[in-house]
Amino acid sequence: MRSRAAVLTILLHLVGLTVVHAQSLPSAKPEQVGLAPERLARITARLKSDVDAGVIPGVVLLVARHGKVALFESIGARDPERTAPMTRDAIFRIYSMSKPITSVAAMILFEDGKITLDQPVSKYLPQLGGLTVGVEKPDPSGGPPTLELQPARRDMTIQDLLRHTSGLTYGFFGTGSVKKAYVDGKVWNDYPSNAELVDRLARIPLAYQPGTTWDYSHSTDVLGRLVEVVSGVSLYQFEKERLLDPLGMKDTSFYVTDAAKHDRIVEPFPNDRAFGIDATFNDPRVAQKWESGGGGMVSTATDYARFLQMLLNGGTLDGKRVLAPKTVAYMTSDHLGTVIATTPLYLPGPGFGFGLGFAVRTAAGVSPFAGTVGEYNWGGAGGTYFWVDPREDLFVVFMMQSPKHRVPYRGLLKDMVYAAIVRPASK
Repeated sequence: MRSRAAVLTILLHLVGLTVVHAQSLPSAKPEQVGLAPERLARITARLKSDVDAGVIPGVVLLVARHGKVALFESIGARDPERTAPMTRDAIFRIYSMSKPITSVAAMILFEDGKITLDQPVSKYLPQLGGLTVGVEKPDPSGGPPTLELQPARRDMTIQDLLRHTSGLTYGFFGTGSVKKAYVDGKVWNDYPSNAELVDRLARIPLAYQPGTTWDYSHSTDVLGRLVEVVSGVSLYQFEKERLLDPLGMKDTSFYVTDAAKHDRIVEPFPNDRAFGIDATFNDPRVAQKWESGGGGMVSTATDYARFLQMLLNGGTLDGKRVLAPKTVAYMTSDHLGTVIATTPLYLPGPGFGFGLGFAVRTAAGVSPFAGTVGEYNWGGAGGTYFWVDPREDLFVVFMMQSPKHRVPYRGLLKDMVYAAIVRPASK
């Protein structure tokens, strides 16, 4: 009996090790994957300097190449008010880094043959058919403009939702009568269900004719509701079954309902909690009805790294296939073409187009920041950011909770990481 118990204990221990290993990616010394360690050290030193100077509270940075993690650093404080140190397993509000996850969920249904991207959204969400578009008309006497309602020339499509050309917008940044209607209507502030959110959006005019303009918007929230309608389950349930669990993304969800994980949630400085008009940091410890496909998730650097490695591998990780390689390539191609882009703060940037859930680099130059044609990226309003570079077989995950400083670090990290590549991407 003692022998059997000992064997059982060993087996359980080995199973435990396997589970732990499944959550992480293999590591390598930087020089083994063509990165200069002294150049990566410059990045760490810069981040530590900014933390010490009180510019940002803390960060987690992960750099991987050829499927191996070459740099994984936690710096500063997880909670500056409690001076709790940052840890590698810290849980961040990833806000709009939820969008690529929701986009992949939709493309799973695409591969299942449940949807096609040319379909009007109104096929699944009838209230979004036959909408009007709000066009501002200036007052010749210099008074406030009037809002003229014009019929939409066509309904928005599923592709429009994925590439932000639906005609929808956000109200927490920018100006204009339609954006003001979003703010006045408080379309999301009470954390409605996805179904309730869509009903509210349907009562407000579109900001643009569908298919004509790239505008950062609630499009991905609507996409999340479409996933629910087509799949017949909640957005989180679908993502958990088809994406999160297969990839071992055990800390990625919409709310942190496990009290044992609450201390791992990262907090910003008290004076750096707002990221737009009437938009401030939420408390993910308190579960709400809303599962925002566009901005409601929390995650860790390790979890998100597994998601990105799956994409870099062409849709598979550890023997679990989420998408086909052609689907990943399709998603990470430019889908804008000649579509006009607006909202400068959230633009993909010079030299970039937009795919199905990601900004996509289309030119080697043009952008003021280093990079490679074919690279794709996105970030969150709370300070998180990632990019994937297929040609360099590289991806980077940057986790921070500082809305004020979210934009400057994106370009800085790109410049410094690319400066650390000293060997071509030959595996």
